Amino acid sequence: NLLKVLTCTDLVQGPNFFLDFEDTQPTESEKGIYNLVIVVLKDAKGILEDSQSCGGAGHEIREAILHPADEKLQEKAWGAVVPLPGKLKKFCEFSQSTRSAGSLDNTPCSPTQHLEQKQALTKQFAEIPHFTIHSGELKMTNPTIQNDFSYYRRVLSHMKINYVPAEGENEVDYKLANGMSLFYVEATPTLKTSSDAATEFASEKKNLPIENTTDYLSTVAIVCRVMLKTPEERSKFTNEETVSFCLRAKVGVIILYDHAPSEGAFAKTKIAMKGIKVLKDQPPNSVEKKKSVEGLLNPLRYTTKRLNDETTSKQITSMLQ
Repeated sequence: NLLKVLTCTDLVQGPNFFLDFEDTQPTESEKGIYNLVIVVLKDAKGILEDSQSCGGAGHEIREAILHPADEKLQEKAWGAVVPLPGKLKKFCEFSQSTRSAGSLDNTPCSPTQHLEQKQALTKQFAEIPHFTIHSGELKMTNPTIQNDFSYYRRVLSHMKINYVPAEGENEVDYKLANGMSLFYVEATPTLKTSSDAATEFASEKKNLPIENTTDYLSTVAIVCRVMLKTPEERSKFTNEETVSFCLRAKVGVIILYDHAPSEGAFAKTKIAMKGIKVLKDQPPNSVEKKKSVEGLLNPLRYTTKRLNDETTSKQITSMLQ
């Protein structure tokens, strides 16, 4: 059962608990909240696919900058970047909508009860840190997104200064583009949104002990780790993507834990240390797999709150070097 998962020390003889991230279905008691959250999450896959196809107008932009008097090159560069802001707007709006999705279930129960009795809601919750980490990976490995959007904003600014009307109505105007730039200036903007939301939730719900939040986050991280580390549990995955889902969800909840008002993920709990070890123990079957693991270590290096605290052990800092 789940209690054995949380207390076990011998993962070779691992416990018999499996959190079904592939085919879990909501129970009757979960359906109300589940149906509300699914409305928010339904666009996540499409938005990630859009993020992967974003950017790529570098050549057109360079030509336009090198030949400022060539109207055809200016039009070509503008036409190449115009589709991008609409995609980024959807991404920004989706990220904001996830702020409340993770805090809809306030029923009083322990983390272990929640995971055992509400697996569908736990899967939905895990989709949020999975999305934040995956989208952060895409942003950090695709600098053309930021470059193309910066060019778009510069052109809008030029139009505004020179009173040049844009042909038709742009989906993202000058004011909105400036607001979005504040969101995208973060290395991992969705992760920042989720971290802020978790902190706000913990501070606003004075009647709920902070341990309810941190214990739940640590429990999800532990269960993900055990399922990845235990051969018997890992063999139940029918899709290799589920491994990636577990890894991203685990990294995401560790970071959320570190931003919560607690001692942090790098203290005595050893949540981060064990999580990092699982990442480093992933078999590097290919160059792409190795890059993927490195992409998951980077958020722990650069977006956690307490990594550089004096209380963080040198063993952890050396593991992330």
